[in-house]
Amino acid sequence: MNFSTRGFIVATALAVASVVPSQVIAQQVIKTDGSSTVFPFTEAAAADFQKANPGLRVTVGVSGTGAGFRKFCNGETDISNASRPILAKEMETCAKNGIKYIELPVAFDGLTVVVNPQNNWANELTVAELKKIWEPGSKINNWKQVRSSFPDVPLRLYGAGTASGTFDYFTEAIVGKAKSSRADYTASEDDNVLVQGVARDRGALGYFGKSYYDENKDKLKAVAIVNPKTNKAVLPTNESVINGTYQPLSRPLFLYVNQSAANRDEVTKFILYTLRNGPAISKKADFVPLTPADYSSVLNSIFIKRKIGTVFGGKQEIGATIKDIISKEASN
Repeated sequence: MNFSTRGFIVATALAVASVVPSQVIAQQVIKTDGSSTVFPFTEAAAADFQKANPGLRVTVGVSGTGAGFRKFCNGETDISNASRPILAKEMETCAKNGIKYIELPVAFDGLTVVVNPQNNWANELTVAELKKIWEPGSKINNWKQVRSSFPDVPLRLYGAGTASGTFDYFTEAIVGKAKSSRADYTASEDDNVLVQGVARDRGALGYFGKSYYDENKDKLKAVAIVNPKTNKAVLPTNESVINGTYQPLSRPLFLYVNQSAANRDEVTKFILYTLRNGPAISKKADFVPLTPADYSSVLNSIFIKRKIGTVFGGKQEIGATIKDIISKEASN
């Protein structure tokens, strides 16, 4: 599948006989929205599911994790794609509106720091250096200010918009507090805008999900991040994300399913299809998959049992491994 049109809503629908009443057609539409990072995964799942289930339609919006949760907690969508756990204020909104949800981890991501391929000096960066660049009030606008051995080259920044779960995770993991960031950078909920910005600018530095880097390796260069615990510089790869050495920028990705929507046959079919085909869907979307056993655990221990709520208590968990998340979800 070609994901070059990411950022648009997937609305591929097979023809439905005109004799079917319009209210029945409406019940066959599964509405998803949310994270631009999770979008390729859900897009791939939706495309394959629709081929296997003529007459069913899945729409995939890409308004960002925060905006997606606003729609979800207002009852506007059936499934919310999220690149971070649901936050306390979002939980309150859902509770106020009577929205109960099932939290499903579906893949892992290595949030990737990128530079222009012409950048031959920043092969690795420390968390402290990234914090110095991105923290509120930072006046760093030249690479030489980051490290004295770096050249005198203007530094321009590209990053996630404030409604993005990627923004929330990056700022908490790097700066130490979610949503705490300098504001003078090019921000976008569309990761393709960030890709193009860094690709055109020799002095640029940006960040977004690993799948967008993997799709654009010919235009970008990934920066290795020094693991604060081991002091070793590690690049984001499937192996380093799975084994937990790419820290602190490895993170879980989620689908949140409205409990009432999950009682509809078409929604149940879509979730069953997605979890049963998780490894193949992840591969198609350039994501780090869970193991087949982990997908089976999410399916049988969480979705089939209709476990309601979140195990994260309304906050993010920086540095959690795949096994940590699956074990916590399955045991609660």
